[in-house]
Amino acid sequence: MKPQVDGFDKVGSARPTRRGFLDWLISLCSLLAGLAMTIPGLMYLWPAARGGGSDNMEVEGADRMAPGQSRMVQVGGKAVIVIRDRKGFRAYSAICTHLGCLVTWEQAKEQFFCPCHAAVFDAQGRVVSGPAPAPLPAYKIKEVGGRIYVSPA
Repeated sequence: MKPQVDGFDKVGSARPTRRGFLDWLISLCSLLAGLAMTIPGLMYLWPAARGGGSDNMEVEGADRMAPGQSRMVQVGGKAVIVIRDRKGFRAYSAICTHLGCLVTWEQAKEQFFCPCHAAVFDAQGRVVSGPAPAPLPAYKIKEVGGRIYVSPA
């Protein structure tokens, strides 16, 4: 058997040995497996870059909304829930402040609910129960010529 150094034949040959090739292949596969697990984990932790949408969005069909009803719109690429109550319109972020899940408006209970971890927010976006650390951010509502527009606060 020929003497070896770092997976190569010692006697002037540049040919890798079978063992050296297998060590290299295992290292490559380990690196790829590590990246395959790390990248999705990092993408989960950082909010997705949401594009599109303008900073001033019209709420389609707002004139046909009855008190208590809601509509979801995109404002600056973010989901926003617009609610009509007896006094007018209000808008809050539809993204839960806990882990970024989408909340829904429960008309019968007049509250927002996050189905991921059971966070509950009242009609003003304040935390009622669950793991959410902060209230839902509010958005500005403007009425221009009978049309309703939502923009960031």
